[in-house]
Amino acid sequence: MINWEDFEKVEMRIGTIIDAQDFPEARKPAFRLWIDFGEEIGVKKSSAQITQCYTKEELIGKQIVAVVNFPKKQIGNWMSECLVMGSLGKDNNVILLSSDKKVENGLRIG
Repeated sequence: MINWEDFEKVEMRIGTIIDAQDFPEARKPAFRLWIDFGEEIGVKKSSAQITQCYTKEELIGKQIVAVVNFPKKQIGNWMSECLVMGSLGKDNNVILLSSDKKVENGLRIG
């Protein structure tokens, strides 16, 4: 169990994917993502193993939830700046967490 103070340390925000590209250097099939978190946070990069459930084209403009206050992480030749959140579906396919209505980029989840 964690306490409320622990939960508050995790900064989950809404962002819009503005670009998605193949990531051929990744060990498992993945996309490189550029996500706009609004004026305060800006654009952050991430990678996501979501190629089984999404195309690059359908990701553009999609609002998603990501953790924005983890340290940067080197993934192959790519520096990930946030952690895209998703649920593990059948066969460990990731289904992205998102808002059911369009909201302002950068809004905090809590």
